[in-house]
Parts: sequence; C-alpha cells; structure tokens
Amino acid sequence: MSKFSFSDLTPDLILDAIDTVGIYAESGLLALNSYENRVYQFKAEDGKRYVAKFYRPERWTEAQINEEHQFAFELANAEVPVVAPIIRDGTSLFSHQGYLFTLFPSVGGRIFEVDNLDQLDVLGRFIGRMHQTAKAKPFVHRPTITSAEYLVEARAHLVASELIPMSLTTAFYTVLDMVIKQVQQAYKANSLIRLHGDCHAGNIMWTGEKLMFVDLDDSRMGPAIQDLWMMLSGDRNNQLIQLDTLVQAYEEFCPLDFSQFKLIEPLRALRMVHYMGWVAKRWQDPAFPRNFPWFASDKYWEQQILALKEQLSALNESSLSLMP
Repeated sequence: MSKFSFSDLTPDLILDAIDTVGIYAESGLLALNSYENRVYQFKAEDGKRYVAKFYRPERWTEAQINEEHQFAFELANAEVPVVAPIIRDGTSLFSHQGYLFTLFPSVGGRIFEVDNLDQLDVLGRFIGRMHQTAKAKPFVHRPTITSAEYLVEARAHLVASELIPMSLTTAFYTVLDMVIKQVQQAYKANSLIRLHGDCHAGNIMWTGEKLMFVDLDDSRMGPAIQDLWMMLSGDRNNQLIQLDTLVQAYEEFCPLDFSQFKLIEPLRALRMVHYMGWVAKRWQDPAFPRNFPWFASDKYWEQQILALKEQLSALNESSLSLMP
C-alpha cells in the first residue's frame, strides 16, 4: 500500500504549479468531485475557466498518462467530442515538486440521462466513433481489464483492510469467492480495443444536443461492450430497449461483436468487486473515510452480501440478446 499523502498539495503549491505553465489563476480554486486524483476548477486572467488535475503518484507512470493523453488527442482529431488536455510547449503533462498534473478547458453541462432514449441514441453513435478510432492501434503501456486485477487483487485489498465486520466475514467471503469463481470461468475477453474504460453517466456532459466525454483516467484495453453496458438500467425489458438503441446507433460507425453481450454480467461483477477493493486500498487516504463513512458500517457489508448474491444469480441467467 502506498504511503503517499496528498496533504502536501496545498493551495499555494497548486497555484505555483499552474503558474509554471503560463496560466495565471484569477479566482480561487474550486475542488471538484474526485477521490483518486485531486481536481480543481479556476478562472484565469485570460477570462477562461480551466480544470487542473493532479495525479495520484504511483498509480500511473508518465508513459501511461501520456498514452491516455494521446488517445484523447486522437479522438479529438477524429471529431469525437472528448475533453482533451491543453498542450503547452509541446507537452500536456507537467511536473511541479513531485506532482504530475495536467490542465483541461472547463466544460459545463448537465449529467447524461441514462433513461433518455434520444440521448442514448446520440451516445451510441459517439461511442461507435470513439471505438472506430480506438481500433486503429492498441495501448502499449496502459493495462487491460483482467479478473486478476479486478477480482483477485481487489479481494486481497479487502482482506488487508480488515474493514469487514467479523460477524459478516464468513458470509461475505463465501459469496464473494463464488462470484469470483463464476466470473473467472465466464470472462474470456478477446477482440480487445482501447476503451474509455469508465463510461458512466457522471463522465458524460450534456448541453442541448451536444455531448462531451470527460475523464479518460481509467482508459485501458478491454472488450468494446465495456463502454456500453454501464448505460443499461432498470429491469431486463428496459435494458433490452436501451441496448437495442445503443447498438443500432453504435453500428452506424463501428461493427459490434454480439457475442460480447454474454460479458455484460461478468463485467458488472468485475466492477462491483473492483470498487470495493479500490475503496479498501485507499482507506488510509483521509479523503476516503471522510467521503465514504458508510464503508466501515455493518449495514453496508450486509447490503454487499445481498448485492453479490443477486449478481451471482444474474451470472447464471441467460445473457441479453438482440437479433444480429
């Protein structure tokens, strides 16, 4: 577990770092909702609003961050609506007193509505365009979605954290291990491409008819369906309608392997377990107990036992299916 702390990242240090790029803040710093990194919005002397993102040290290498940035530039050049980093003096990744950071133009708008079929139609086309560009080449430095990281490593972080109440430990790990075994058998990903990786409603901004992808911090290699399944909500019938809307729009620009539909529930399980492991891994960062106080409560782990049992049932059901 990393011993790094963001406690040294003071407002003065942040403003000094921004100054080194030749952008001078006129307003104060508004902390945005981010736990893995530290992200701040500000207005500069040029009248524009910017977002400064300071990366958590030891999470990504410089090569991995630069590869994320290059992916964003490729997408922007292909007219895929993504918020790409600002380039100064030929680089988009800057360093100040041991912190790596980058700057973005600030983008406003409403959060994407996952139950709005018109918005899903627009989103499907843009993800299709994103994947059309993504298929041109693989990532070299960034990782792949694997059960080893998302399940096995996550489980190890949970065990090490000792946050699960003793009275619930047996029940929790019994069902967790059943889910892990099931997913390891079912998740045989192939046809891997570069992905957004964390394509949920919070990372999509919507203004009128204009859509914008933000935050490629979790971009990695994986199956194309990863960038689609998180838009599915409600009961099975609603999910089928949503999936049909997304896929029809997606395939206007990029073909989709329908056999990947069987990966939806394994990917959902991967995300569930990975999320728990992520919070457990970061628990020594004061921001996590402060923002996730329920994570150490009996009630939360009782809910996770039920959620894992429900996911185990979903893994045993037939996968969603559309006529090709």
